[in-house]
Amino acid sequence: MSSKKPSPLSSRTLLEQIGLDAESVGSLLDDDDPLESPLESMVQGLIERQRALSERHALRVGDLVCWKPGLRNRRYPREHKPAVVVEVLREPVFDPEQEVGSPYFREPLDIVLGIFVDRGDARGHFICWHFDSRRFQHWSAEVVR
Repeated sequence: MSSKKPSPLSSRTLLEQIGLDAESVGSLLDDDDPLESPLESMVQGLIERQRALSERHALRVGDLVCWKPGLRNRRYPREHKPAVVVEVLREPVFDPEQEVGSPYFREPLDIVLGIFVDRGDARGHFICWHFDSRRFQHWSAEVVR
């Protein structure tokens, strides 16, 4: 028996075997999504996130809330998990420890939410944190689906 390995195919030969030539490959690489421009998708996504951030929900103490889609910027509460509104602040507070380069710099923290921590030493403890209410919507079982 011969243990001779076949010679490796060049990329040009491989493309020819699957019915493509160098010209058609170039156009495939230029178009990530031939039906929609990636730039248009990004622009549309930015517009949708800005609109969602601007849309205010009337939140009251005792309401169950969750992150609006695409606006989660903290570890807790977990995606699609409920938190309870503990306090709605009349005036937002700002974290004085955040520097200009931080995504949290001057974020208006105007709501206090309570959650159960699901990991670590604090697992199962009810903890309250301040958040930007613009990033939250009312939670319901349908939101999870």
